[in-house]
Amino acid sequence: MVGSPPSNRPGFDLGGAYGVEAKLRQFREAAGHRAVGRKVGYANKAVWRVLKLETLVWAHMYDDTVHYCDSNSATLAITHPRSLKIEPEIVFGLKQRITSQSLDAPAALESTDWLALGFEIIDCPFPGWKFQPSDFVASFGLHAALVIGEKIHVRADLISKMVDDLSRFKLRMSKGGTLVEEGSGRNSLRSPALCLAELGAAIVRRMPSEFLGAGEIVSSGTLTAGHLIEKGDVWTAEVEGISLPPLTLQFV
Repeated sequence: MVGSPPSNRPGFDLGGAYGVEAKLRQFREAAGHRAVGRKVGYANKAVWRVLKLETLVWAHMYDDTVHYCDSNSATLAITHPRSLKIEPEIVFGLKQRITSQSLDAPAALESTDWLALGFEIIDCPFPGWKFQPSDFVASFGLHAALVIGEKIHVRADLISKMVDDLSRFKLRMSKGGTLVEEGSGRNSLRSPALCLAELGAAIVRRMPSEFLGAGEIVSSGTLTAGHLIEKGDVWTAEVEGISLPPLTLQFV
């Protein structure tokens, strides 16, 4: 646990935070871990107004923290006592780089090879889960793990339908068979596809040489509130309005 977040230091802003994030990536890659994609934070424009953000924020994910479960059921070990939370998200796999600052949802999907339902596991090192956007960026985006369910490929002839589905679908989060919360694709910048487009544009504006590349994975922002997890929990996400199967994750 970190006693005081970096944002408490005078002058520590998002520019400094992305510098820290780049250094953390260097350390991880020097230790043999490859960056495989980005995760999104603050995919909610109402929050931008409160925090005086111009766009969302992001951080890298790595090959040892991203897990695939094609059976749509997985287990994940909790290896330390800090409080963890689970967030359901739509995950994209890119087939080509995104370098435009003006993509719409169809164009974002045209850059996408597949999408899937996923669980983002976040871990906050700051007391009381209190932090600023710069703290988020400088702390691996609070990323602990990403579990990705069965992929569906993005076909060109279905992009128009997918655009509609991603803005309208509903999601149910259950723990141990009991409903905890209902969410929607609209909770991620009105659509996860729009969130992907915004992320691509935001990266190009801030650091043009660090654009989203082919093969990257993007976790596009939570569809519900984050919920605390404990060992023994079994969480299930079910969607209605888009053809993705339920995803179940047990913590051991």
